[in-house]
Amino acid sequence: MKQIFVTGISTEVGKTIASAIIAEALEADYWKPVQAGSLDHTDTDRVKELISNDKTVFHKSSYEFTTPMSPHAAARIDGVTIDRLEIHEPQTENYLVIEGAGGLLVPLNETDTVLDIIMPTYQVVVVSRHYLGSINHTLLTVNWLTTKGYDVSLIFSGNPDPDTENVILHKTGVPLIGRIEEEAAFDKTVIKKYADRFTPMLRSL
Repeated sequence: MKQIFVTGISTEVGKTIASAIIAEALEADYWKPVQAGSLDHTDTDRVKELISNDKTVFHKSSYEFTTPMSPHAAARIDGVTIDRLEIHEPQTENYLVIEGAGGLLVPLNETDTVLDIIMPTYQVVVVSRHYLGSINHTLLTVNWLTTKGYDVSLIFSGNPDPDTENVILHKTGVPLIGRIEEEAAFDKTVIKKYADRFTPMLRSL
């Protein structure tokens, strides 16, 4: 089994779409350890809607909160404290795609962040979406991970920006899986298109 942890340089950069593509490409299981907000239509529900294969198993989140906020704040509103040691990775013989909440240093409680639930053996995929400041955010995220010894690769999200992408790839030296373009909509057909495109690179990680 290989675990692939999907994180982003910020919120709303395309982690869920990237997670769906990776899960489809590898026919991998999917798990979102901490879900905050939209419990009627969670990120797990969204990925379920986008997957075509019948092998992916969707594992229950360890924590689910009703407020779309940072996990530590959403937990406090619900009268709960997130215990990192109670976040148990599901058992599977398959690939496992793990989708984080926000970026690396999003707090889970007073002491732990998302980074603290990324195990040393995980392959980490960083989703980088282009916006003013995204070079800095991407370099900080990737460099933090590589300094701590993680194997890291990148997915760019959004319209091409060669200047931005070249700087990021040159300064980080990490592999590029590919880019998810701006699409009118993301459905099973579009996810399958990217899954087929990304499969060779994903299987080489």
